[in-house]
Amino acid sequence: MKNKEHTRQVRDTVVKKFKAGFGYKKISQALNIPRSTVQAIILKWKEYQTTANLPRPGRPSKLSAHTRRRLIRDAAKRPMITLDELQRSTAEVGDSVHRTTISHILHKSGLYGRVARRKPFLKDIHKKCCLKFATSHLGDTPNMWKKVLWSDETKIELFGNNAKRYVWRKSNTAEHTIPTVKHGGGSIMVWACFSSAGTGKMVKIDGKMDGAKYRTILEENLMESAKDLRLGQGRWLKLMGRWMEPNTGPFWKKT
Repeated sequence: MKNKEHTRQVRDTVVKKFKAGFGYKKISQALNIPRSTVQAIILKWKEYQTTANLPRPGRPSKLSAHTRRRLIRDAAKRPMITLDELQRSTAEVGDSVHRTTISHILHKSGLYGRVARRKPFLKDIHKKCCLKFATSHLGDTPNMWKKVLWSDETKIELFGNNAKRYVWRKSNTAEHTIPTVKHGGGSIMVWACFSSAGTGKMVKIDGKMDGAKYRTILEENLMESAKDLRLGQGRWLKLMGRWMEPNTGPFWKKT
């Protein structure tokens, strides 16, 4: 997109010098305009035999190239910025445009408004525990994993603020996720377990979870779930996760 348009007099002078035998470089130096501009003017004259402005397919853009680059840069650096905020920022520099205009500019650059994906919020200690667990069981056989019973508890939000949050990102990408945590009002907490054979029991937890209540749930439901899933009789050993360690589900294996 052009930032500056030369006058008809300048364009006619370029053509006049070209007819007189001057080259692109000499014309550029004589008129103090870029060589590419001289070439564009002459090519247009050769094709249409005129230096006048030709009919355009639509109204020229109200935004300059600088403002367009600024919009794309702001959306890339701040993916959760809204169209209203971008509209206000362009108005501050003197370019007042509609929201759809800004949206079209971002779409042309490959940025689209998409719902941000949610992912659990993990602290460094959680990541280290998961990595340690994974590396310690790299050599386990498929038959071993068939004897594993996983259990965990979670809180399900019923009336919390689950509104969608949109972000600007390119297609087929999963950047700019929203961290989630297991707390909030209007919710229920449940405990459940599963294995390769299927799902075990699910228990609704009333009140505040503590160590005693957690052990009671395991004693009343763990062995019964193992029996229902036909994992066999025997002693079960907890290999990962302390009784009250958050966000790390206990890991049980038949021994």
